[in-house]
Amino acid sequence: MKEEEFRKIVKELRIAIAAVDVVVFSIINNTIHVFLTPIHRPPHYMNMFGLPGGVILENESADDAAVRHLAEKANTKGVSVDQLYTFSYPDRDKRSRSISIAYLALLPSDKYKNIQNDNGVWVSVDKLPTLAYDHSHIIKVAIERLRGKIVYSNVVKDLLPAQFTLPELQRVYEILLERPLDKRNFRKKFLTTKLIKKVSDVKKTSHRPAQLYTFSSKKLEIIPEVWAAL
Repeated sequence: MKEEEFRKIVKELRIAIAAVDVVVFSIINNTIHVFLTPIHRPPHYMNMFGLPGGVILENESADDAAVRHLAEKANTKGVSVDQLYTFSYPDRDKRSRSISIAYLALLPSDKYKNIQNDNGVWVSVDKLPTLAYDHSHIIKVAIERLRGKIVYSNVVKDLLPAQFTLPELQRVYEILLERPLDKRNFRKKFLTTKLIKKVSDVKKTSHRPAQLYTFSSKKLEIIPEVWAAL
């Protein structure tokens, strides 16, 4: 059954379609970018962009649907997705009643090109085009959630390469928090959190070689001490 036929039946029965949308963020050129895919659903959504996503099939969970749609619409696998929020405004989709379970996914700055879609685009969150459905609102909520999580957890690890310098780490925090951080204070207090550790390598720069670090754990950890460094 085609999606258009399915939506017609749903509308007649006055029940809601369950769907997922995935917000994929990455830091590109010192700016938060989000990955968007083309959406063309006449007559309400013509030649627009939106988040990768779609309906949840009868034989899959919302988590599985998010992973599937990300693979189908962004040609990427192995990316961790976390539930963000459930959006259920009655008029969020002009075609029929639809409830979306939104997800948040993060890509390191050296991995964003792994997403391959001939028609998909990375767009700065400060320069979003007019988006379909309520996707601009979903992106806004996702940014607020991310900014909240970085001050009490090690979630920033998912936006950085496997190895990075302290200036690179600080820059990601400054981009997300939208404010400068004192270099000496940040380094001193962040290193006491034990979130990162040195690796036996350095990065060549225009000045002197910079020490490289990596995160001590690949798992998401709640560490309130991060706030003290910010």
